[in-house]
Amino acid sequence: MTAELTVSVLGTGIMGAAMARNLAQAGHTVRVWNRTRAKAEPLTADGARVTATPAEAVEGADAVLTMLYDGAAALDTMRQAAPALRPGTAWIQSTTAGLDATADLAAFAADHALRFYDAPVLGTRQPAEAGQLTVLAAGPLDGRDTVTPVFDAVGARTVWTGEDGAAASATRLKLVANSWVIAATNAAGEALALARALGVEPGGFFEVIAGGPLDMGYLHAKAALVLEDRLTPPQFAVGTAAKDARLIVEAGERHGLRLDVAAAGAARLARAAERGHADEDMAAAYFASFDPDHTPHP
Repeated sequence: MTAELTVSVLGTGIMGAAMARNLAQAGHTVRVWNRTRAKAEPLTADGARVTATPAEAVEGADAVLTMLYDGAAALDTMRQAAPALRPGTAWIQSTTAGLDATADLAAFAADHALRFYDAPVLGTRQPAEAGQLTVLAAGPLDGRDTVTPVFDAVGARTVWTGEDGAAASATRLKLVANSWVIAATNAAGEALALARALGVEPGGFFEVIAGGPLDMGYLHAKAALVLEDRLTPPQFAVGTAAKDARLIVEAGERHGLRLDVAAAGAARLARAAERGHADEDMAAAYFASFDPDHTPHP
């Protein structure tokens, strides 16, 4: 039987709330904090305790899990938590932060004698709520007995990528995976937009590729969100995808790569966000194809 842990979840957006809920359902003591407290309050029904500050959330915790918007938000939150952090506490850093920010977060962990686990996840709202995420993790062997029950509660699979969280090997893998997800989503949206402009029924396109190597379950899932006007609540929001796309482009530039598709995808997502779709599913990048004064219903 898994020992009960006290886990602090900092950030209760789409992913963090689902992860906190699954941790509580697995029998762990869960404390949560969110910048907007009202977004965390529903978790009290699942047994989590909502706290007023990050420091209150992490006091006496066995593990701290951060799932915030970006690396800057994660670092700011952990600085607020710092007075109550115990040396040796496991820090599960699941925010998609990018390479430079992950290095900053690892440095903070070292300064405060925390066991740092670079642990982004693959998955969106539905697998998060079902506890079926894939956890990508890098971090020290000493301490894995603490973090493994956390990973088991929130995910169906954990892929260990290394023993040094500061090397960000898990974040590197996450950026590669997200580059494919974002490219596929943008390509699906453009195909739907072109079909509409040319008077082609989307069903005809799906029929042509059915059963072949170009057919993808992901294409059908994202297309359905657009065609059936089910963009809210988002599985993965446009605004967050735009941030991740920027991180991917920056990572490429840092290593001497020109990622033309990723750069175009980042610009496309940013345009969709600017036009009011930031809080809709990332499939809403579809609308970036159209003149904002003549945006059609799909």
